[in-house]
Amino acid sequence: MDPLVAFPDPLPAPLQVALRRGGYDFRSVSGPEAADALEPAAAKDGWSGAVVSAVDDLPAALGMCRHLRRREVPVVPLLLVIAPGQIAELQLRDDLFDDFCVLPTSPDEVAARLEHLFFRSGRGLTADIIEHGPLVLNLETYQAAVAGRVLDLTYMEYELLRFLAAHPGKVFTRETLLNRVWGYEYYGGARTVDVHVRRVRAKLGEEHAHLIQTVRSVGYRFGQGSWAPATG
Repeated sequence: MDPLVAFPDPLPAPLQVALRRGGYDFRSVSGPEAADALEPAAAKDGWSGAVVSAVDDLPAALGMCRHLRRREVPVVPLLLVIAPGQIAELQLRDDLFDDFCVLPTSPDEVAARLEHLFFRSGRGLTADIIEHGPLVLNLETYQAAVAGRVLDLTYMEYELLRFLAAHPGKVFTRETLLNRVWGYEYYGGARTVDVHVRRVRAKLGEEHAHLIQTVRSVGYRFGQGSWAPATG
């Protein structure tokens, strides 16, 4: 991945830790002119994203965001980092950034928010991916999206969808799903599977709920089965 641009220079220590922990290469800059001067010439779209801290100077940070957004090729994604007292100042300015987080926070949260933005934009780090039609699952970040829409799944909803999507066309009984997804130590009944399937279908939406099919008196299957009877 090409470098991120980070503002200001030096970037607050917690953000430096977060970016390094997330495996991101970044360049800290003091303002718009420095960002343009340091922009990687070999990158097709310039900077791969931006992290802008407003903790010490909100007007300067918003000016930096505005500059990055109004370029011929806007910088996406852009994560804005603010102090608790600055939240009210963000009203009607959400076109200048894709997400924000509030310091103090853990480096892991900053890295997770940035990973989420890269996943949504399709410009993330190389990751293990399961793709089936409109559905995409990122196995490294535990995220799923359908037709470009990120799904808000619980851990077990994601695990169920991941398991089914990894075995398209294969039918699993409720008992098998309980054992393979929830684990042999789980003592819940088969209805647990039905409840989670219903919730995942609801989050997939009416147009894509058919990705998980019910096989009457047996269990569930992801996608269409591949078997067809012989003819002739």
